[in-house]
Amino acid sequence: MTLLDPTADLTNHFLIATPTLADPNFHHTVTYMCDHNPEGAMGLVINRPMGMGMGELFDYLDIHEYDQTLDIIPVYQGGPVQTERGFVLHKPFGNWEASMEITANITLTMSQDIIEAIAHGAGPSEYIVTLGYAGWGKGQLEEELTTNSWINGPAESSIIFHTSIEQRWNASAALLGVDINQISNDVGHA
Repeated sequence: MTLLDPTADLTNHFLIATPTLADPNFHHTVTYMCDHNPEGAMGLVINRPMGMGMGELFDYLDIHEYDQTLDIIPVYQGGPVQTERGFVLHKPFGNWEASMEITANITLTMSQDIIEAIAHGAGPSEYIVTLGYAGWGKGQLEEELTTNSWINGPAESSIIFHTSIEQRWNASAALLGVDINQISNDVGHA
């Protein structure tokens, strides 16, 4: 279900990589679209853990007192842009220094105060933390949509916050009635 209308707003949509997408940064990924406008788009990959837990992030940020059970919470590779910068996709909204409300229920925060709050048990009830983001310039995403690299459709917060990492790619496509594993690598070729 690809939207080709250049005026369509893909904010709060999943951008699901098809098997035809050759870019290793996005192989089998689901990107939650945080912003999409005529000037470009920004999203966070929600199914690519980096192999580091929140404890390592806390140590890097010199936060030494935290709930040790958070060590197993994964940090995600949010995309190939600004990989040293942290982003927290969460619900509900809070009073953080740098937040952008995406929907009435989902917020993106880009300030260290939320990480400190998470460490001390005062953060949002549901969240994922990424380093880096996925970004597209003016018209770039729309062009990629015409090449069968992606399918997209409205996002569902339960997939972001409650579905296992391994199932997010299949589950997000299933929302659209698509079995992503049945899409041929030869889509668009005669």
